[in-house]
Amino acid sequence: MNESSEIRRKMHELIKKFIRGRKKGFRPRETKVRYSGGVYDERELVASVDALLDGWFGEGKNAEKFERELAGYLGVKECILTNSGSSANLVAISSLVSQQLDGRIERGSEVLTPATTFPTTFNPIIQCGLIPVVLDVELGTYNINAEVLRDAVNEKTKLIMLPHMLGNPNEMDAVMELAEERGIHVVEDSCDALGSKYRGKKVGSFGDFGTFSFYPAHHITTCGEGGAISTKNLKLARIARCIRSWGRACYCKWNEKNPNGACGMRFEFKLDGIPYDHKYMYIDIGYNLKMTEVQAAFGVEQLKKLEEFIKIRKRNFKKLLAFFSDYEEYFILPEATPNSDPAWFAFPLTIRDGVPFDRNSITKWLERNRIETRLMFAGNIIKQPAYKNVRYKVFGKLNNSDKIMRDTFFIGVYPGIDDEMLNYVFEKVEEFLRRM
Repeated sequence: MNESSEIRRKMHELIKKFIRGRKKGFRPRETKVRYSGGVYDERELVASVDALLDGWFGEGKNAEKFERELAGYLGVKECILTNSGSSANLVAISSLVSQQLDGRIERGSEVLTPATTFPTTFNPIIQCGLIPVVLDVELGTYNINAEVLRDAVNEKTKLIMLPHMLGNPNEMDAVMELAEERGIHVVEDSCDALGSKYRGKKVGSFGDFGTFSFYPAHHITTCGEGGAISTKNLKLARIARCIRSWGRACYCKWNEKNPNGACGMRFEFKLDGIPYDHKYMYIDIGYNLKMTEVQAAFGVEQLKKLEEFIKIRKRNFKKLLAFFSDYEEYFILPEATPNSDPAWFAFPLTIRDGVPFDRNSITKWLERNRIETRLMFAGNIIKQPAYKNVRYKVFGKLNNSDKIMRDTFFIGVYPGIDDEMLNYVFEKVEEFLRRM
């Protein structure tokens, strides 16, 4: 073993020692019961340190492996890594309006999307010059009813942008049937839903694009930030990679050996009659939204644990559902979409009308007792101040979205929550309800 290999080995051992010394037990009223967070061990840290020591910081072998293995897991042809799920949404919709795409979506076209949503699910619609048409969602599933979606389609509808809310899949058979009938594009925001299935097929593999987030709150993380785009369409994949990478025409991989590039014509292109290196030709309005090699190395190890993470999420969700079933007079409980198998992101609760407490009182109580809560993202997004001067349309009434904005919150199911923590949550909820 040479000196550098021995140094690496010692670093690996120190990382393992650090992780073993970090573990602490749950202390009620002291340890916070988080709604979510990264769950990792020495394997992710060793992989990330090795990537740093290898000295290649941009996308490289780890990114290539992560993309390949994630695509295999989802059952799609390609995955493209990004620096966040928000960026994945921006790249996906930008690709569908790109001048590179025959039959692209034209500016001013309409996009059907739920009113109860996340800002960066909604924002790319506006940023790409399209008009959001917001629809109400159902209480319990927190997704749009497929029949309402069909009723909302008109000749201007060119895209359906659907988040699988909190990991609960939309009715994708009805959505895709409608899209195929009317020639409408579909983007699945699967940031909350990695591993969720509809009729046995993973979300993010139905539409033109699926998008994913690896922020620590989600099912896996890539060292804090990260995301990905999935697609079955190789043309769309090429466009998405271009937009994600400055809008550059060059499609060489990180390890391209030919000095004349993958195209073999790197120096044969011209701009305005001037010979120009293909690496510096730009064919779209793009961004720099790539993932780093260190993050990808972390993600490769996280992906190996995903199915176990999902198993724990489902177990925690099931226990919370059993507990709150005794208190249905107070709460509307979550419901899985028929024919779906959600990899739940969280456990949502909507307070019923007429009960002797409001959302603010129960969430403040839980937070005072070190139990994290979160609201349903933006609630009815058009009521947020950012959208005061934004052009949008509303289809039908948004009564449920308004109620969600007023009465819905969620608590965690992530793999860092164990039975001792759940029992503490149950104890504190019961204590609150006894005071009513």
